[in-house]
Amino acid sequence: MDSQKEVWLRGARDSLLAAELQPAADALLQAGEELEALLSDFPDALLWERPAGVAAVGFHLKHIAGVLDRLLSYAEGQMLEPGQLEYLKSEVIDEGHSTQQLLKVVQTGIQQTIRRYRKLDAGSLGAFRKVGRAGLPSTVIGLCFHAAEHTMRHTGQLLVTVAVLRKGG
Repeated sequence: MDSQKEVWLRGARDSLLAAELQPAADALLQAGEELEALLSDFPDALLWERPAGVAAVGFHLKHIAGVLDRLLSYAEGQMLEPGQLEYLKSEVIDEGHSTQQLLKVVQTGIQQTIRRYRKLDAGSLGAFRKVGRAGLPSTVIGLCFHAAEHTMRHTGQLLVTVAVLRKGG
């Protein structure tokens, strides 16, 4: 990854994706690559450590996958299902998964999100959607971009947490 250009600079375009969503897809793919490189040899024993009280690496990985699923449900005009709410509660819980298992959950979430982006018609991107129990207003494109920026925010936090843990925290 170090010598390779960032995803958005590679010129690759997904012909099945509304052009407006390409930057969001690129950001998700970039996060996936950075997480793979960062965590390829990350020790499972450190997954749930919280140096200085910050969120654990395991939480970030579970949370990224969960948020992607929840935000895309809203973008598709759906309310959350009970399984999604249960997953939300489990994001802070060490369920014994390895780093590689949680990384796979994130990578699957990224790929599923991009597949869901492909199903969104460009003409629907400005449509309003209700978010959460309070029914807060957003748009389809707003939810799609928030999914990408939220993923990158947690990826950045995870990068710092991993660096601290590798130095002995």
